[in-house]
Amino acid sequence: MNVSEQVVARLAGVEKRYGRLVALENTGLQLRRGELLALLGPNGAGKTTAISLLLGLLRADAGTVELFGRDPQDVRARQRIGVMLQHAELPGTLRVGELLRLTASYYPAPRSVAESARMAGVDDLLTRPYAKLSGGQQRRVQFALALCGRPELLFLDEPTVGMDIETRQRLWAAIRQLLAEGCSVLLTTHYLEEAEALADRVCVMARGRVIHEGTVEALRARVATRRIRCLSAVDAGVVCSWPAVTAAERRQGRLHVTTEAAEAVVRRLLDADPQLSELEVQRAGLAEAFTELTRESEQGLPETRREVA
Repeated sequence: MNVSEQVVARLAGVEKRYGRLVALENTGLQLRRGELLALLGPNGAGKTTAISLLLGLLRADAGTVELFGRDPQDVRARQRIGVMLQHAELPGTLRVGELLRLTASYYPAPRSVAESARMAGVDDLLTRPYAKLSGGQQRRVQFALALCGRPELLFLDEPTVGMDIETRQRLWAAIRQLLAEGCSVLLTTHYLEEAEALADRVCVMARGRVIHEGTVEALRARVATRRIRCLSAVDAGVVCSWPAVTAAERRQGRLHVTTEAAEAVVRRLLDADPQLSELEVQRAGLAEAFTELTRESEQGLPETRREVA
């Protein structure tokens, strides 16, 4: 399989404007077969517009938009995708099993109702009217509908909003199963720990532009912040006064230090307390890296530039 066959979704040089408002400007991204790409960005970054273009709901003003090498509005491409949008309007009087059977009928080789229900964790809801479900249960049904057509590419827009921790982790397990089967996933989420747990790559957008694309580790590596945790008798107030230390506090008996010079701070801690133990040094999480990257982007772009979605 050549490189072009591995790319299942692509934006290249895409522009989208609404009058004078810029939604996307020279935007490009690629999603490859069998990977999960997390599309991240603050509100108004252009994520929704990018997804709408790939789904064929909008047309670009310039550039290339492709699904499986085809126009996103081509039915042959659309039959190969599944979609779970952030907001969904479904017939409330239909039972969950009826919704699954109806949706599956649109696809050439769908999963069985039982398999879709099991993967989404809605086995016990099949006879319940959709309108009678809680918000979290409705999200699980929407996930079942998205995967029932056996998609090669799955669009998940804020899929775990309204779910409790246990249900969210079950959905993560289902997503990992789909990836193992070769399905590609384009995920948008405000839960950065979700992107950190699932993504092969992340694409960060701000003001209608892609400002970073790469692995989670590559994004985290852009930020120098490190966290130090240890058992030590050194006073947190004293450590806070040291050069390159941005924060120091004691929590549950342990000293927690945030710094951009971890090696120097660790050496000084060991000098000050030879009995120091249980030392851990961690890089910044995805949340800190994301915040730093988007802040840099906001500072680097003119204030007159505006976007809408």
